[in-house]
Amino acid sequence: MSLDPAVAALLKRNPDQLVPAVVQDATSREVLMLAWMDDEALARTLTTRRGTYWSRSRQQYWVKGETSGNTQHVREVRLDCDGDTLLVLVDQTGPACHTGTATCFTDRTLLTDTPRTEEGR
Repeated sequence: MSLDPAVAALLKRNPDQLVPAVVQDATSREVLMLAWMDDEALARTLTTRRGTYWSRSRQQYWVKGETSGNTQHVREVRLDCDGDTLLVLVDQTGPACHTGTATCFTDRTLLTDTPRTEEGR
């Protein structure tokens, strides 16, 4: 699969040719996870409507839920104003996080003890 050249021209990729994809529940709007996409992963996602990402650690494509059964049906994909981040709105079946939690952003990762200064509110 190849990405539509008009869409590809809008993307600003990092040096590894990847774009971060913020994955959000289409109904609740809860942020579920962050993944990475290259042109091929985005083309596959847009074509199949299944969340398809590039694994930086395994250096291969992965379809969310292919092994776990915790699938993502992609409703829409949006590009931010700078062209350097994707927002993927999904219908999530099962937990989104590989740890088994609904989201990768759980309460235990809340950074509330960070001191604030007048300059860095």
